[in-house]
Amino acid sequence: MRENDYGRVPMVLDPKENLMAPVRRGKKPPPEGWELIEPTIEELNRKMREAETEPHEGKRKVESEWPIFRIHHKRSRFIFDLYYRRKAISRELYDYCLREKIADGNLIAKWKKQGYENLCCLRCIQARDTNFGTNCVCRVPKAKLEEGKVVECQSCGCRGCSG
Repeated sequence: MRENDYGRVPMVLDPKENLMAPVRRGKKPPPEGWELIEPTIEELNRKMREAETEPHEGKRKVESEWPIFRIHHKRSRFIFDLYYRRKAISRELYDYCLREKIADGNLIAKWKKQGYENLCCLRCIQARDTNFGTNCVCRVPKAKLEEGKVVECQSCGCRGCSG
């Protein structure tokens, strides 16, 4: 271990700049039960890194972000289902996941409200992001759409999350 500006901390090599960056070890250890969900969270994090580094040539800018939104949704839904539906994790572990930004607390808060149980992302309900001040087209119920019309959200690629 060598001395640096941060005192005596372990160092790792930063491949981008070829400089040494400190490893963060000051976090509290995860609560009991973390070892049960850690493999799934790590797998989703690995998929997220792959989606972020995936080449986007030939795609529109918004299309390259769609896999990231889907994985973010899966990770938050996984934590939501474990805590609220299956009651498989403790409140302490649930709060830890929200505090460490493993799951999106705002999206989970919407899922608890009636009518938003299957919401794909928060951008789809923000009226200020649309031309006419309404919700996204994926929030329109399929029964109210034209027969055979394929709907795809511009912001996240959802094909209908209203039911």
